[in-house]
Amino acid sequence: MPTERPWITTPVTADLLRGALDLERTEHGLLPHRLPARARAQCADGQLALAESQPSGVRLVFRTRATAVELDTLPTKRVYNGAPPRPDGLYDLLVDGRPAGRASVTGGNTLLIDMATGSAEKRPGPAGTARFTGLPGGVKDVEIWLPHNETTELVALRTDAPVEPLPAGDRRVWLHHGSSISHGSDAASPATTWPALAASLGGVELINLGLGGGALLDPFTARALRDTPADLISVKIGINLVNTDLMRLRAFGPAVHGFLDTVREGHSAMPLLVVSPVLCPIHEDTPGPSGPDLSRLAEGKLGFRALGDPAERAAGKLTLRVIREELSRLVEQRAAEDPNLHHLDGRALYGEADAAELPLPDRLHPDAAAHRRIGERFPRTSPPRAPSPPAPGTPSAAMSGWPAGSPREGWPTPGRSAPSPCRCSSPIRAAGRPRRAPRRRTRRSAPPVPPRRCPRTSTRPTSSTSARTPRRPPSAPSGPCGIRSGAAGRSARGASSSTPARPPGAGTGPRRSPRYGSGCCRCWTS
Repeated sequence: MPTERPWITTPVTADLLRGALDLERTEHGLLPHRLPARARAQCADGQLALAESQPSGVRLVFRTRATAVELDTLPTKRVYNGAPPRPDGLYDLLVDGRPAGRASVTGGNTLLIDMATGSAEKRPGPAGTARFTGLPGGVKDVEIWLPHNETTELVALRTDAPVEPLPAGDRRVWLHHGSSISHGSDAASPATTWPALAASLGGVELINLGLGGGALLDPFTARALRDTPADLISVKIGINLVNTDLMRLRAFGPAVHGFLDTVREGHSAMPLLVVSPVLCPIHEDTPGPSGPDLSRLAEGKLGFRALGDPAERAAGKLTLRVIREELSRLVEQRAAEDPNLHHLDGRALYGEADAAELPLPDRLHPDAAAHRRIGERFPRTSPPRAPSPPAPGTPSAAMSGWPAGSPREGWPTPGRSAPSPCRCSSPIRAAGRPRRAPRRRTRRSAPPVPPRRCPRTSTRPTSSTSARTPRRPPSAPSGPCGIRSGAAGRSARGASSSTPARPPGAGTGPRRSPRYGSGCCRCWTS
């Protein structure tokens, strides 16, 4: 009779998690966040707080010989007054990249939402356990994708064999931002949201900043994108601006420019894809806001309807058609000076023919089948890959090289500046990947420069002892690596330092701050 192997409890730490930008220690365990703490502090919107704490795209990743895995969690489940109970959130388990199990957790906290009044009440509940058994023997890489639609506190990880963090691989990191559709609303499971499917087909590491109701061109979201290391970036803009009726056409253009400018501060030459909204018939020509369809709610179904007046378009109210036209124009304008900026019409992912075949169940969100279709189309929607950046204003060639089984081929990415080893004390690793072990580096200093003269005594002969070692200006602080950050530091390195120049097309490093939970401060060099 075989002997049962004893359970081993492994603390859930940052090096076992991918896809989160911040980790919060709670009384129960570890709570992953998809926005950094500083960003969360700048917005008191309860909807955004709920969305960013739901771990869409966040997964535990480790290497083990275990054949059984248990994960204790404390979920927070949403319940809508008058609507049927929502199913428990799902946990997808992958072994060596292939689906190998699915589980759910009963119990947990409950968030009771009244869609008619917008009020919410939280009721506490107990933690539960997601169990996976019968895993294949031998060494394997295991991923546990957390529920995309439930706030999830990680309490304990148990296995019947030791686990170790998965080494950082060579797969590119894809950073995506979008609305509830990118978040995964109505997808079947966390590994089958359209961004997760696209990342799997493309062989890239996903960091999903799809935020239900939160794709509103917020400056703090742009800064989070700017400060997150990545190889490929996409932003999906439009539907939330319409269904919240947040701004008019006059504000929309400058807001898009400002958002993209901020992202470019940290990723100056990285492929950046701007995606306009997928088809949504209720808002194609009717402005927002959106509201719950109370007649459907009375039947026990969730549904939405457009509350705006089409006549208000003349006053600058936004519709999806207007947003698509404006995004196309703005990207074409910017692409004249930014050849790595691309545009994709969202109707190429889900258009009129798709709406006829796979209509939106609640008139706003795609269902599981539509998520799969969008996820399969996204990597191959654009023209064939070219060895050089596409001509300004042409459709993106960025995603064309994401065929399945070709993880190292894809966007024609110019050289990316990579993070140097971090010397800061933050326990959180760079988003989406483990921290690297520190290496010893020599401190770089600028060569002597001619002495500076006071403007009032510029005619005074210069003394032979007046030359001083140049001092770093306060506006260009030095990181632990001895490299000045910011524009002043980059200028100094390019003009008067012996530091090698960046590769052509390389991005400038993001201005980072330990409070962003990225595991790095200013140690960003080529």
